[in-house]
Amino acid sequence: MTTLLIMLLGMGAGRFFPVSQKRKNELLQLFCTLLLIFSMGAGLGQREDFFSELGVLGLQSFVFFLIPAAGSTAAVYLLTRRFMDENERGRQQAHGGDDRESREDREDSRKSKSDPMMFLALGALLLGIGCGAAPVLSDFLEPLTSRTEWILWVLMFSVGISVSLHKGILDGIRYYHVRILVIPFGIIAGSLAGGVLCGLILNYPVNEAVSVASGLGWYSLAGVSISSLAGASLGSIAFLSNLLREIGSFFMIPWISRHFNACTCIAPAGATSEDTTLPMLIRYTNEETVVFAVLNGIICSTFVPVLISLCYSF
Repeated sequence: MTTLLIMLLGMGAGRFFPVSQKRKNELLQLFCTLLLIFSMGAGLGQREDFFSELGVLGLQSFVFFLIPAAGSTAAVYLLTRRFMDENERGRQQAHGGDDRESREDREDSRKSKSDPMMFLALGALLLGIGCGAAPVLSDFLEPLTSRTEWILWVLMFSVGISVSLHKGILDGIRYYHVRILVIPFGIIAGSLAGGVLCGLILNYPVNEAVSVASGLGWYSLAGVSISSLAGASLGSIAFLSNLLREIGSFFMIPWISRHFNACTCIAPAGATSEDTTLPMLIRYTNEETVVFAVLNGIICSTFVPVLISLCYSF
């Protein structure tokens, strides 16, 4: 909720933000994005059992990441194609279509270029893990890893400015109304279905497998919650699989943006679409989808603890 409030403040400030400084605002977003990814990596490197858990449970965790994320992507794509894409075309026809054309031109231009963002993100992550694992640097990085929310707040304020500079977004949200709920619904349904499939493949009880998948990328909560319910082993799988979902989203979003619609890019991010994975959504989608992503993250985050408890008790 804090991130949403800060973005709203940024939208208010964007009314007075000079358009000539738009490029500098975009560079600030890029800097904050890479700093967040580096900080995430440093936090992982500082975790004592991270490398041993990754070696022992890595393959199972990867399956628990990939299948629910793919299930969410498929579900959101089908739902948004049915309930949002056709309505988007109708809305643009009713309003002249200029905004849609300019947005598509901008996205096509961006996709046609050689974009180093994925390599920068991977480099920042690996550098962060290496620095976090080095004892001599670990204490030095502690102020950064313990205050990543400050970086996120600066990023969200900057995003709010970008949203404010893009005209017609609020009209679009009002137009879609409750239809934007198909995104979190698709993410949750696809993840739970993926969890069932993971249980069948890896021979886990269905309730345990689905509870792991219902973390929706919120690895810290999923790991702690499932450890208390089912023990340390399943808790470690929940932690790693949802961590992989968060990290994997950084690399899935660019690919999805090239082959599916913009809203589908939110799917692999799950509950993280309001914070850590939002920078990639900013870069590879559009301002309207960014607003949907923040709302989706809030809804999914609200449901995660409920889903974990209900699914495990099933």
